[in-house]
Amino acid sequence: MNARRRHEPGPEVESFYHLRGCDLSGRACQGTACFVARHSSGEAQPCDDPRVYCLGRCFESPATGLSGARPRIEVYSRAPVVLARLVQGGARSLEDYWRDGGYHSLETARAAAPSAVLDEVEKSGLRGRGGAGFPTARKWRTAAAQASVPKYVVANADEGDSGAFSDRILMEDDPHALIEGMAIAAHAIGAARGWIYLRQEYPAARLSLEHALAEVREAGLVGRGFDIEICVGQGGYICGEESALLLSIEGRRPEVMARPPYLTEHGIFGQPTVANNVETFAAVPWIIEHGGDAYQALGFSKSRGTKLVSLNSLFARPGLYEVEFGIPVRRIVEEIGGGLRESVLKGVIIGGPLAGIIPPGLLDTQFGFEELAAIGASAGHGGMIAFDERTSIVDLVRHVFSFGAYESCGKCTPCRLGTRRIEEIFTKADDGEWREIVSALKWTSLCGHGIGLAAFAESVMRYYGEEVASCFV
Repeated sequence: MNARRRHEPGPEVESFYHLRGCDLSGRACQGTACFVARHSSGEAQPCDDPRVYCLGRCFESPATGLSGARPRIEVYSRAPVVLARLVQGGARSLEDYWRDGGYHSLETARAAAPSAVLDEVEKSGLRGRGGAGFPTARKWRTAAAQASVPKYVVANADEGDSGAFSDRILMEDDPHALIEGMAIAAHAIGAARGWIYLRQEYPAARLSLEHALAEVREAGLVGRGFDIEICVGQGGYICGEESALLLSIEGRRPEVMARPPYLTEHGIFGQPTVANNVETFAAVPWIIEHGGDAYQALGFSKSRGTKLVSLNSLFARPGLYEVEFGIPVRRIVEEIGGGLRESVLKGVIIGGPLAGIIPPGLLDTQFGFEELAAIGASAGHGGMIAFDERTSIVDLVRHVFSFGAYESCGKCTPCRLGTRRIEEIFTKADDGEWREIVSALKWTSLCGHGIGLAAFAESVMRYYGEEVASCFV
């Protein structure tokens, strides 16, 4: 079989997706950022079906339909790595991108040995910005070492975490940064082809990327030796999990796959594959231009460089910000975000909804992968959802587990059944043994969907236990 030929999707595939053939123009977002915004204002929660869980407009939530609104964009780092062009208004055309030195890093990389590119990425300490924080160079080196060809590069642009809109803005306003980063990765590992897996909820990003790809093909920057194709999803949060994402590109049912084998050895169409998210690829041209040591000098501890954080509408200054790792979460919340517009902060979820809540008493925790994990939280994708005292923790748990049940791929029993049972417990307040279910989710789920829900639930029990207990009295 031709390795690049997609399967013809049958009913078992088409029935998996929520938004196949769905018009999003008038639909209300039901994601967590919009949930807490409506809860705070006393507005009724929508119950549309199929559900839309994030439109990438968390800075102006609650959101309904598609909009071209732009968030506030600012840099709080000694060097702007990813937002340099966006703070100046963006670079949507190849001419604008060239004017700012675009594709010089690709020329530099292609003039060097792949091993030299890998060395710079390794020196930088760059870790995946999609949530897991896996060392980028280690992933690329593993793929590069495989004897099997062809090899592939995939950009995970299925930005489904409610509260995050950084990838959307990058693709709409600076699409060439993603393309250049993917092309550099392709040179480093010897890849012949790439895909951008884009969520259906981002139609403007699709138009921007299609235009940018047409420009670089005409300029000869891609298309000979390495080309990129856009694959648009049809609704399914689980497709953000990279093994499910690759199956979706292949035209197969996007269920999570057990590992090993890892994707760098056996990825799309069974070939070695590197998959990174948009922000990770967008940082690569800066690293090649300025050197891995310059990037390593930013950040702290095992979290080097900068990170984009998306602040939701309850902040006084919602928007997209670039910060260095090591900054206290409190500074992001109170100084950069300006605190809450109204009422009193009750908690912050970073990288949610599949992540632990940070209570006000732990805001002095430094923003870093290991530091946040130590308090049961996560750096995640960088979406920051603040909620105030008008948000019921019980309602929030019910919302998150309703989302978890709706978006489960159904492959493993703890996630398929456990999420629905916890939603039921909190709907009926029947004092079920939800703690045992959480433990099963944590230790036996096949992927981060169930594990992340468990992290959320554990933080609720740890920091808001009294409020939860009161609902079962």
